[in-house]
Amino acid sequence: MTAPSSTPLGSDQEASRPAIAMAVTEPGARLAPRPVAVTRPPRGWVRVTVAASGVCHADISTAAAPKASASTPVTPGHEVAGTIAELGDDVDPWAVGDRVAVGWFGGSCGHCDFCRTGDVVHCAQRQVPGLSYPGGWAEAITVPASALARIPDGLDDVDAAPMGCAGVTTFNAVRHAHLAPGATVAVFGIGGLGHLAVQFAAAMGHRTIAIARGPERAELARELGAHEYVDSAARPAGAALADLGGADLLVCTAPTTEPVAELLTGLRVGGRLTLIGVDGGSVQVPAAQLVMNGQTLTGHLTGSARDTEEAMQFAVTTGVRPLVERMPLAQANEAVARIRAGAPRFRIVLDPAGLQ
Repeated sequence: MTAPSSTPLGSDQEASRPAIAMAVTEPGARLAPRPVAVTRPPRGWVRVTVAASGVCHADISTAAAPKASASTPVTPGHEVAGTIAELGDDVDPWAVGDRVAVGWFGGSCGHCDFCRTGDVVHCAQRQVPGLSYPGGWAEAITVPASALARIPDGLDDVDAAPMGCAGVTTFNAVRHAHLAPGATVAVFGIGGLGHLAVQFAAAMGHRTIAIARGPERAELARELGAHEYVDSAARPAGAALADLGGADLLVCTAPTTEPVAELLTGLRVGGRLTLIGVDGGSVQVPAAQLVMNGQTLTGHLTGSARDTEEAMQFAVTTGVRPLVERMPLAQANEAVARIRAGAPRFRIVLDPAGLQ
């Protein structure tokens, strides 16, 4: 099924006016409100009325629309929470009124080897909201039903939106390490990803060590559930971890590869370092150290819609919540600028109310 080229509204009441989306019409242009034609969701797709939409670091490049192509105008946004407003054909068991989240995983082919084994995230034809079809910085978004994650009772839309990317990514990074109860998990970077990784690791029963620059973040780290804090500005983080007995898992959420080699020195025998935040750099590590200590350096992407549901259910049970700064969707340009400058400490969530 070809992705729809517009974001429909769909109901008789809503069809009297177009949907409004924040879009970039040419490379380098600013986001601007744009009316979008109303069409019915195709077979296998649904329309979701957006209640909240997160801003991720990856949205910076999406919002820049770097290449002029048939895909412009571009509407970013892949951390979406809202309510189903209209169904295409063959989308059981979903119903109008269901509360749903849509994350970075926005659909897959359903028939390749990866999809058939449940690894839909690595499908070569996977879809990403904002890239494969118009994203969630809008009043409504139309998505494949396979991309929907049901929001559990007890989790509001603002908290649910970041769970489709930041939440599920950190949740899976910790649980897929298959650690023994009480294992030591270190989290490098306490930002938009890291503050969730610390919470998830602690809630899973692991001894959790948070690592960030400066002593002023120690109190926050402990409020998030960290048992210990390492100030990486005071001494190399890997060496500090080694003095604390080493980590079974070290989740690196900072968007840089520069500290990786030194961080490896903080792993225990058999430990794993998982990269989530990365830049365009490369990693050089001493191969003998990995071999002699049976250590692993790996990357991690995100999760499926079902994984997102499990992350949200776990969050409701344990009290894990993203720390968010709310902004009107009309201020999407300001939100992108803040992300680019590294100003927000955690997550920005956009509210589409009043966009008309």
